[in-house]
Amino acid sequence: MLRLSDIKLPLDHPPEALAAAVRARVGLADDAPLDIAIARRANDARRRTAILLVYSVDITVADEDAILARFPGDPHVRRTPDTGYRFVAHAPAGGTTPRPVVIGAGPCGLFAGLILAQMGYRPIILDRGKVVRERTKDTWGLWRRGVLEPESNVQFGEGGAGTFSDGKLWSQIKDPRFLGRKVLTEFVTAGAPPEILTEAHPHIGTFRLVTMVEHMRATIESLGGEYRFGTRVDDLDIDEATDGTRTIRGLHLADGGYLAASRVVLAVGHSARDTFHMLHDRGVHVEAKPFSIGVRIEHPQGWIDRARFGACAGHPDLGAAAYSLSHHCKNDRTVYSFCMCPGGTVVAATSEPGHVATNGMSQYSRAERNANSGIVVGIDPARDFPGSPLAGIALQRHWERAAFVAGGSSYAAPGQTLGDFLAARPSTGFGSVEPSYRPGVHPTDLAECLPDYAVAAMREALPVFGRQIPGYDHPDAMLTGVETRTSSPVRITRGQDHHSLNTRNLFPAGEGAGYAGGILSAAIDGIKTAEAVALSINA
Repeated sequence: MLRLSDIKLPLDHPPEALAAAVRARVGLADDAPLDIAIARRANDARRRTAILLVYSVDITVADEDAILARFPGDPHVRRTPDTGYRFVAHAPAGGTTPRPVVIGAGPCGLFAGLILAQMGYRPIILDRGKVVRERTKDTWGLWRRGVLEPESNVQFGEGGAGTFSDGKLWSQIKDPRFLGRKVLTEFVTAGAPPEILTEAHPHIGTFRLVTMVEHMRATIESLGGEYRFGTRVDDLDIDEATDGTRTIRGLHLADGGYLAASRVVLAVGHSARDTFHMLHDRGVHVEAKPFSIGVRIEHPQGWIDRARFGACAGHPDLGAAAYSLSHHCKNDRTVYSFCMCPGGTVVAATSEPGHVATNGMSQYSRAERNANSGIVVGIDPARDFPGSPLAGIALQRHWERAAFVAGGSSYAAPGQTLGDFLAARPSTGFGSVEPSYRPGVHPTDLAECLPDYAVAAMREALPVFGRQIPGYDHPDAMLTGVETRTSSPVRITRGQDHHSLNTRNLFPAGEGAGYAGGILSAAIDGIKTAEAVALSINA
């Protein structure tokens, strides 16, 4: 089988045009046998008046070697890569192998548990939150009634933070083993639409993620895995040898219980602040890492569609338009769009009482009125929160508490029109863009909820973005604060073998450990960590 890439066709091409383009590309006669399977489809909207669909396809022909010989060194004509997943180990026969423990049931923990279960290791998966449907009810309780459940919310519970997001399934990480394909294939098996295997920027959306997570839990349990919800790990039992070697041997649970554990995957997510403090207190190697802070910006989705697609806006093959923006400012800060959610909503994402934090979410249809994205400013430990490895947590909490107060101390969020923000005047009301955040948005001055350097950088960057996307800096565009949970503020440092840098058989993984960002990269890291656990058991 051969992989042909960069085949460009007009947006409204007839179905037969793809086969004709393939034949023309490789010089195949009209009557020669040809089978085609689409491997990837993207769009090229750089020219709004002539938007193209860009295909990669796998073809089966009579003489593949002859075709390859005509295109020596051409990266767009090559053999189809083998994307099949191969397990690195299997549990020894007899059923006496110690069961690995996975802490956290987000994308990383989910795939660590799944791969361990598929290899026969019967993992125990602990999560401080609830099963996904009960967790969804609690999350809606905050959004609709302003009632926060600290252990069951956007951040904590089955499915992790990615459950209440756009469900984006792409990443810029290097993936030479095609582990991302394994993730997507398992998602399709669990009920995701098959087109996520071929779209260049696949997404799922919250409602579909809920049922998929349930299906994958059932698969893990059918393979001998075990889930324990409402189970928070409050301390580690670490054996410290006379030579200084530290090895995990068990977990102390919030309910007073103890769980012996010789292999522990730590996939706690980026908001497990109490866990980060516990790890630091127990001497596990933790270091501060960069993250970003800012706000959510909203525009009517139609504005973004017309700005990106012109007269083709609304075309079914294009869907809701997305964007990616970045600007390096005079104060040496970089402002960029983060977690852009076409046709979505801004959501309450706090996990602590008396704090306000925002995130973005879309359903699979991406059919809500507004587009939203984080507009965030990069910050780093040396310049912005030096000292303790946990100083970034204190910084996040400071601005989340300020946002809670500015929003009226009711879990409403502080908001401001873009025009007022640029003019440095508090908003007293909103314009034509209706904010989507619930339980509500209180008009105020967002400069009270952000560091001065972030405010200055955003005021410089937003007009620049308006020149890149016409209408982006419209004075009625809506800003809602604050966005603080872009990534983990710490890294739970590990070695090349995935063990903690100073605690053997403790395997930090995923976003919370500082080794992933988003659903796909976290899931891939879960696979890699599960493999490291298996190899350590079988060593």
